[in-house]
Amino acid sequence: MSKTTATRARPLSPHLQIYKPIPTMMMSIIHRITGVALYFGTLLVAIWLMAAAGTAEGFARVQGIYGSWLGLFVLFGYSWVLFHHMLGGIRHLVMDTGSEAALGKDESRRAAVAMPVVSFALAILVWVVAIMARGA
Repeated sequence: MSKTTATRARPLSPHLQIYKPIPTMMMSIIHRITGVALYFGTLLVAIWLMAAAGTAEGFARVQGIYGSWLGLFVLFGYSWVLFHHMLGGIRHLVMDTGSEAALGKDESRRAAVAMPVVSFALAILVWVVAIMARGA
């Protein structure tokens, strides 16, 4: 038996750098990123709940941090991420049903382009309602 020293060149898997970014691909990537961001945002909620269950001074400290301009910015980002991830999940659920209306190239692209706009609008709407309710 003879051994051959020649090796066959194996094909390389394509990487993201060779693909042209399209809206559906970008929304899929952002959906994964928002999932990670939700993990860290949920830690903020857990910290707030632990502070609420703790002492009044500890709760006041956490409320002071969350009520600062940076804290409010992070909380607004958390709410936007929450809506964006939710809409992405709904989009994937509809696509998984096999609906012809959701599987077309144009429909999928339109839904992907609309997601950031709709999620941002929903986040603003929730914050406006919360601010109005707090002021009343």
